[in-house]
Amino acid sequence: MKRVILILAVALTSCNKDETCNCGTIANDGIDYNNGVPCYWLEIRNSCSDNKKKFCFDEDVWMDAHVGESFCVSNQKNW
Repeated sequence: MKRVILILAVALTSCNKDETCNCGTIANDGIDYNNGVPCYWLEIRNSCSDNKKKFCFDEDVWMDAHVGESFCVSNQKNW
């Protein structure tokens, strides 16, 4: 019985290693312009790695996202 529990525990723990870490907390936001084209950016602190990275979004997403809120970036596995 102990072997079955140990094997199950190892199997469940190994699943977490394959988890994608594409969510975090919005640390900052702003707008940059490149040749007149706006980049509505959110700087997000990754909840797995604690790294921060800036991402550009359209104005609608940017307006609905607020510093301190949780946010996931769907096209990124991790950063």
